[in-house]
Amino acid sequence: MDMKKLMKQMQQAQAAAAKIQDDLAAKSVEGTASGLVTVTMNGHGKLTALKIDPKAVDPDDVEALEDLILVAVQDASAKADALQQDATRGLGIPGF
Repeated sequence: MDMKKLMKQMQQAQAAAAKIQDDLAAKSVEGTASGLVTVTMNGHGKLTALKIDPKAVDPDDVEALEDLILVAVQDASAKADALQQDATRGLGIPGF
């Protein structure tokens, strides 16, 4: 195989990967638990916001609030994972 051609293909793959990373950083997803807790993450799965409805706050049942937060984070994380998979589908690069 021609080394120049191979190098050009590698540069194109790097540029495509960089664009995907930028696009993912600009996107956001929300996860929710019963509408009482909402978590926002960017496309990289980084938590960017957390909203808790005051109705979810019961000093006698902190465990319920913890469960709602956990469910909302898991929901948002799954959506961020799906964004990543969609963004990298077809690249043919292992690990992407």
